[in-house]
Amino acid sequence: ATMRSVLVGSPDDEIVALEAEIRAAQLAADVAGLDRLISGELLFAGPDGQLGTKAQDLDAHGSGVVRFHAHEPEELRVRRVGADVAITSLRARLSVEVGGKLTHGTFRYTRVWAREDGRTWRVVGGQVSEVAAR
Repeated sequence: ATMRSVLVGSPDDEIVALEAEIRAAQLAADVAGLDRLISGELLFAGPDGQLGTKAQDLDAHGSGVVRFHAHEPEELRVRRVGADVAITSLRARLSVEVGGKLTHGTFRYTRVWAREDGRTWRVVGGQVSEVAAR
């Protein structure tokens, strides 16, 4: 599925495209792409509740400690907060290897995108957690 096809609510091509870019960068372990899309001031909580920095995230992808094998979006919601901030909620089926341990499951990402310096959209904050099976 594409990000656009799983969008719920009003269309927002700009933010949907950013979510598609970060998904592609995660799948490809594209450190340069992630570097472009993530703010240096990132506040992001992982599934274990621990805060991670941009440097830690880039290192995890670059070193292969984190490897995405599958990333299938199921639902994306976008909320704009003024002209320069957007919040996204993405539910996706993931197959991800962390430190050699493969995990499959449904996860929800919440990301805060901000237009830094009035020009460039970057992730400034967020959180990811596993969605409990019903």
